[in-house]
Amino acid sequence: MKHIRAAQGGPKPVGPYSQAVVANGLVFTAGQIPAVPGGDMPADFTGQVRQTFANLAMVLTEAGSDLSKVVKVNAYLAEEDRMEEFNEIYHEIFGPEHVPARTTVAVGLWGVRLEMDCVAVCHPEPNA
Repeated sequence: MKHIRAAQGGPKPVGPYSQAVVANGLVFTAGQIPAVPGGDMPADFTGQVRQTFANLAMVLTEAGSDLSKVVKVNAYLAEEDRMEEFNEIYHEIFGPEHVPARTTVAVGLWGVRLEMDCVAVCHPEPNA
């Protein structure tokens, strides 16, 4: 197993956990929020969704994967009336052909409007 404590260039974890764990050819990410390293979170919801995807992408890259290899997404929205906006960006990110399984729930969050985690397949090792 490989533990990714913090992805280079991304926001640092806010607690005692790994941002991703690689096991048996899969990457399991911790929940990512719209944090911006050294800066403020985007104020608007769509900006926060895009930043959260960017943070997930950084973690996946560090773990040897990317968004095109995602097989499952868990999304937690603080405002259930934002589902349509969320779906538009989700579709933009994943496109019409790559549609991972997904669970989306409305929940109370700690000062953010969304959090996402995912499971992805790792890129094959060279000469594997």
